[in-house]
Amino acid sequence: MHSIELLPDETTERAVGNVWRHLLDSGLPSQAAHRHPTNRPHLTLATADNCPADIRARLQQDLSVLPVPLHLGRTVRFTGRINVLAWAVLPDPDLLRLHERVWRTLRDIPACGRLNPLLAPERWKPHITLGRGRNAFWPGPDAALLPEAYAGPEYVLTGRWVAARTFDSVAHTATSLGL
Repeated sequence: MHSIELLPDETTERAVGNVWRHLLDSGLPSQAAHRHPTNRPHLTLATADNCPADIRARLQQDLSVLPVPLHLGRTVRFTGRINVLAWAVLPDPDLLRLHERVWRTLRDIPACGRLNPLLAPERWKPHITLGRGRNAFWPGPDAALLPEAYAGPEYVLTGRWVAARTFDSVAHTATSLGL
C-alpha cells in the first residue's frame, strides 16, 4: 500500500512532536514510540495499491499548489480494530481542492489499483495521528491530555502544508514528491 501524505512546516512538526513526547512520557500510546526514521507528523490524502514513477510525476503536478494553509483544531478519536487519538485538521478550501485533485488522479489511473474508500473526498476525516494501537486507551477527557487544544480559539495551531511524500508500507520507505 502506498500513501500520499502532506508534511507540515517545521513549527507545526515540532508542536506535534512535543505532544507525541508528552503522551509517551505519560505512559500513553503515542506515535513517538514508533522509532522508524520515516515516522513523522503527516496528513494522509489517499492510499493506493501502487504508485509507480509515472503516477508520482502526475501527483507532483497536483501538489504544485503547495504550500497551503494548515489549521489544527481539537482532538478526535477513532475506534475500531485500531483505536486512534488524533489532532483534527480543519480543512480550508485550498486543502479540500488539493485532496480531491490527488484522489481523482489516483482513482482515474487503473495502474494505481484499489484506493481506500475512507479517504474518498466525501468520507475523508483529515487528522494528524497522535497515538494509535490495538486496545489503545487514553484516560479522561481530551482536554486533560492536550490542554493547549482546549485553551483557546477554534484553531489551536495554524501553519502550512509545505511538502509531500509517498510512503510504501511494504518496503517501509518514503519518497519525496519533490516540489
